[in-house]
Amino acid sequence: MIHDTDPFATPESARSSVRRLRGRFGMTVCLWTAPGPAGLTVSSTLVGDGDPGRVLGLIDEESELWPAIEAAGVFTVVPLGEPHRQLADRFAGLMPAPGGLFRQEAWEQTPYGPVPAGSGTWAGCRLDAARPFGWGLLVEGTLEQITLGDAAVPLIHHRGRYTTLS
Repeated sequence: MIHDTDPFATPESARSSVRRLRGRFGMTVCLWTAPGPAGLTVSSTLVGDGDPGRVLGLIDEESELWPAIEAAGVFTVVPLGEPHRQLADRFAGLMPAPGGLFRQEAWEQTPYGPVPAGSGTWAGCRLDAARPFGWGLLVEGTLEQITLGDAAVPLIHHRGRYTTLS
């Protein structure tokens, strides 16, 4: 490791208080995908229990993911774990993706969008609504298909870094 901080990051003292507050919440890192294919790393996913279950997330309206979700009306949500750090960085636009985002890993196709091969846990969602929310887009969906694999240690985004619970 050359250094343990991002030399190009805005110094914490110069960041907005909202951004600094958000950084103090540990959030599970997820990959959202849609047919197209398109995908985006999302660390603002909330699952609500109910009949049916619901999912909310804040995404970048200008990402390639939003038009793909809007066109297809469906998307996937895949919680990521420790082995997925590079995948998370690629889909967040922080790491190069030679040949495209979907060229580095093996993928399984689902009616809701591709999921990384071997992903034991993922959800297929139907788009219900979206609206501007802060500087993002609040996307609401209904959980239509849930695949649960073994419980794995989640990848957490906290204060600008990845960490895990272990």
